[in-house]
Amino acid sequence: MVLLSLVATHSNVDLETVARLSVGAPQVPSVALADDRSVSGAVVLATCNRFEIYAEAPSDEDVEAARSAIVSTISEYSGIPEQSVSASFETHTGQDVAEHLFAVGAGLDSAVIGEREIAGQVRRALIDAQGSGAASGGLVRLFQAASKTAKDVGAQTALGTRGRSIVSVALELAGDLSDTADWSRKTVVLFGTGAYAGAAMAALKDRGCTDISVFSSSGRAEAFVATRGGTAVTASDLPGAMRRADAVIGCSGSDARIDASDLARIREGSNRQLVVIDLALSHDFDPAVGMLDDVELITLESVRAAAPEEQADALAQATDLVRNAARSFEEQQATRAMNAAIVALRRHTQAVLDSEMERVRAQHGCTAAAEEVEFALRRMVRQLLHVPTVRARELAAEGRQDDYTAGLEALYGIDLMLPAEQAAGPAAPAGGAVVPVAAPTSAAPPARTDARAEGPVCPVDHERPAQTRRPRAARAERLSLPHGSPHGTRPEHSQEPRLVAGFVRFDPTHPLEDPAVDGSHIGVALCTEESDDVG
Repeated sequence: MVLLSLVATHSNVDLETVARLSVGAPQVPSVALADDRSVSGAVVLATCNRFEIYAEAPSDEDVEAARSAIVSTISEYSGIPEQSVSASFETHTGQDVAEHLFAVGAGLDSAVIGEREIAGQVRRALIDAQGSGAASGGLVRLFQAASKTAKDVGAQTALGTRGRSIVSVALELAGDLSDTADWSRKTVVLFGTGAYAGAAMAALKDRGCTDISVFSSSGRAEAFVATRGGTAVTASDLPGAMRRADAVIGCSGSDARIDASDLARIREGSNRQLVVIDLALSHDFDPAVGMLDDVELITLESVRAAAPEEQADALAQATDLVRNAARSFEEQQATRAMNAAIVALRRHTQAVLDSEMERVRAQHGCTAAAEEVEFALRRMVRQLLHVPTVRARELAAEGRQDDYTAGLEALYGIDLMLPAEQAAGPAAPAGGAVVPVAAPTSAAPPARTDARAEGPVCPVDHERPAQTRRPRAARAERLSLPHGSPHGTRPEHSQEPRLVAGFVRFDPTHPLEDPAVDGSHIGVALCTEESDDVG
């Protein structure tokens, strides 16, 4: 799987274009997934000054097709020609995807460097994608790592310690432009009930403002003020509230934009100074309102220009943390991608070993000798696989996964790209092999029939772990009891069959007692060397 991102922010396009691109943003992931198989997951991050789509494609060859599918979907919803949509986005792949998102989540790419509101927006973007079923496993890990990096930056650096945010800088500007900076004496009208409206309400309260009216064109003002405070106003009450206001804050981004002529009519005959703060990506106010008498307009562009610069050392430290976190994430992704190759190689060798052991048992039967051969072969296979496994991890860290998978295909004929259903079937013991990488089922394997016997099935577990085995001498002593004798050792010239393997099944509902006294809850299966009788 390959991650990519399409990025349109205040840094590379104007905010009006960002607003137009983000039309229909919630529908983009699900539509892209449904219409194109080159997209296996998508998450949209849409804020007041950015519109970004993070996606996962099945392979490197699918990246361009995935990008085209996303651009086409955005064009359909926004009404912007595909060529213009494509030109508006920067495309990131590889480590750049993680590094950009981690920087965004840490506030390094914000209009106000170090602001903390964006970290919550990154978390909510993932939650929304998971709710719609659009978030793939790779994207979930990416966004979770971004949230962790944002916390690390906040805890380990001085970045953002002054609590700066877009809202706080806007309110500081409004205080500077007003007759007084004391918000406890101001009357405010707030447009919107979303995340930014909530942040604005909290910031106003922190500054002592209590006279706050809330208007929502969608009718959600009552629910908003019930939990956050303020007074809900209706459309009929709005003109009067705005006439009395000292500041109006727009955070809704609705289609009902207030024109300069409407505001002039509302303020007719009033010489009260008014500061309009428009924080909506698609403006709540006509930019011409700034030309009205006694009206000051603050926009996102104004906030970006007035945002204070963070200390250079704190910014450099945060940048290093983000870069290291992105590098670590990319290495983890590469390691995960190699897991399928490692599993494929192990299954290939296991198939060869199982095939060889079938021939050994067909020739020698279910004997101690066969068991010793199997133990030795399995130990040898583990040792042979150690170096290829270590090299797989090392090559993954170097970004050379393709070299490893090409080597598997060239040396063993293992094709990781084949679907598991095409790879099903018995593996060839010596030549090329196609190894499915799907998870094994929980069904028990069928019991084997000894090639020398016509009926009995050997019950011995030939797959038992090596660490449970005793040294050969100890096993020989343990298995030397004659048939029917619970004590003593087998006489040197005894003609009794020698027990070579067996298993005991205990009923956990009964206490463990002496089998010689009560054997009703114990089952014993024996396989002897001289015969294949099962008892």
